[in-house]
Amino acid sequence: MTITSLQVGPIMTNCYVVTHGNQTVVVDPGDEAYRIIAAIENTGCPLAAIWLTHGHFDHYTAVAGLLEQWPDTPVYIHPADVVNAPAGGGWELKFPRLSDKNQRFYREGDRISVGNVTFTVMETPGHSAGSVCLVGPGVIFCGDTLFRGSCGRTDFPDGSYAAMLRSLGRLGKLPGDYRCLCGHEGETTLAFERQHNPYLRQGMGL
Repeated sequence: MTITSLQVGPIMTNCYVVTHGNQTVVVDPGDEAYRIIAAIENTGCPLAAIWLTHGHFDHYTAVAGLLEQWPDTPVYIHPADVVNAPAGGGWELKFPRLSDKNQRFYREGDRISVGNVTFTVMETPGHSAGSVCLVGPGVIFCGDTLFRGSCGRTDFPDGSYAAMLRSLGRLGKLPGDYRCLCGHEGETTLAFERQHNPYLRQGMGL
């Protein structure tokens, strides 16, 4: 599995282009669709899906541009972060629902794949009601749930500090170690966070 990271948009969101076998998926295409399209084309594999860790604008702004290039692409998101309204063009905290041709919903325990690599959806509310982490073999796409030494903010309308601690506690109790690819800034590992992240440690009851 090959993972390419691009920092896109005004908040420097991490977008991930993931390739295995003859498929590519994009995680959190936050902005600058032209850069993401170029990265996808560079893989030589067709775009199979778009996976969103949550519904904040800085993680989905490039979805429209990708769908112009690949109109039949399914876009996955947790239903709690979707509204049945068109995008207003601002700094929106809910994803505008797509047509049935493109819109897909995933929930706790669902499995999604790129090539022969399978990820499991873990519901991790706190930053938003519909935040998820995507847990694969040795790697987790954390969105804005977990950052190196910290966690996502919880003061948005659908945020909850108590829910964030519960979500971080679940992540911390996963067996083994994982490479954690975060929604902003650098990556980390679960082993490092268990030792050094005060929020994750509090969630684990340490």
